[in-house]
Amino acid sequence: MIKMRVVGVTLDPVTNVPIIILKDQKNEKTLPIWIGIFEASAIAIKLEGVQTPRPLTHDLLRTIIESFNGKVSRIVINDLKDNVFYAKILIKLGRKTMEIDSRPSDAIALALRTQSPIYINEEVITKLQKEEVEPSRSEDIKTLLESLDLEELGKYKM
Repeated sequence: MIKMRVVGVTLDPVTNVPIIILKDQKNEKTLPIWIGIFEASAIAIKLEGVQTPRPLTHDLLRTIIESFNGKVSRIVINDLKDNVFYAKILIKLGRKTMEIDSRPSDAIALALRTQSPIYINEEVITKLQKEEVEPSRSEDIKTLLESLDLEELGKYKM
């Protein structure tokens, strides 16, 4: 498994769909994941340190897990099928570890709130490199990743 970190949220310039950008610890691998607007907002709020008057869904989930003396030990982006990423949230409850299926965006939003590590299975990277992507779309993605300004990624706007 490869440990990743969230470097920011941005908008796809072609589709205006939010993208969360993950990088490995050595800045050698970059993983863009297209996500929904609400999940992007939840992630951006945490990244920007915005305080909300009431708990958001991911804050509520963190509180529920903690009230049962649980701990999110890590999240893992564990699969890629038909250009769709899959993730698991690993929750430690006493001696037992539960694996909960999740969308990567929700798992990442929870990981940010619980300060839990984010991992990706190496198989997912291999699958990503083999996925059939339209050649023009592949160039769009490459251009987007090359043009990212890391200073601007934390400035996601709704």
